[in-house]
Amino acid sequence: MESSERKETRKITIGHLYPDLLNLYGDRGNIACLMQRCIWRGIEAETVEFELNDQIDFSKLDIVLLGGGSDREQMIVCQKLKDIQEDFKNYVEDNGVVIAVCGGYQLLGKYYRTEEGLIEGLDLVDLYTEQGEGRLIGNIVLQSELFETPVVGFENHGGRTFIGQNRPFGKVLHGYGNEENSGCEGVVYKNVIGTYLHGPLLPKNPQVCDWLIARALERKYGFSELEALDDSQELEANRYIYERFVK
Repeated sequence: MESSERKETRKITIGHLYPDLLNLYGDRGNIACLMQRCIWRGIEAETVEFELNDQIDFSKLDIVLLGGGSDREQMIVCQKLKDIQEDFKNYVEDNGVVIAVCGGYQLLGKYYRTEEGLIEGLDLVDLYTEQGEGRLIGNIVLQSELFETPVVGFENHGGRTFIGQNRPFGKVLHGYGNEENSGCEGVVYKNVIGTYLHGPLLPKNPQVCDWLIARALERKYGFSELEALDDSQELEANRYIYERFVK
């Protein structure tokens, strides 16, 4: 009885930051995946989209998505980030759940230095990005300590991100990652994942999607039980990518 009561009361609110500017690589696919995997489990889910001049109350959000955008769009957003930096920082330090992809990943850090100028970041995680020569493009496969199955996706970025002593999202088995030489991709800080993987990321990697949902439930309700779903097709696709590019 207690379990069924818990199911009835569970609700996840997803905040999608600036989708009009930061949706370069189909980040709404990540939102759709989060929503659907909640709904399949009887978890009430809603998404709130925030445009540039909207007020954001992070206390009402359980998962935040910061998507990718061009350097020009990141320049526009970076001015607004100063207004939300303190509240966003408090949310992260209070174990708020964040998935930041590509440009959004770069904005987690201190700055992104480009040929057009310096894009100031949110300084939520101790990392920084420098524009490199040429772009790092192609399929990418990771082995992450967070999951038993590999993480797969597509990368396309000119920035090289340096995460210092922070924990990477995964070890690169195929592809480039944060930059050509580190052998690592992305970053994990508290309940924040930053990554260059898109395609979009979550439909290709339901294990990552479920990690975000579970962390949000744990923070909000103190428990994170997730009913198993039939991911046989997703796992088959994952295995195909792994065997094609790694084995």
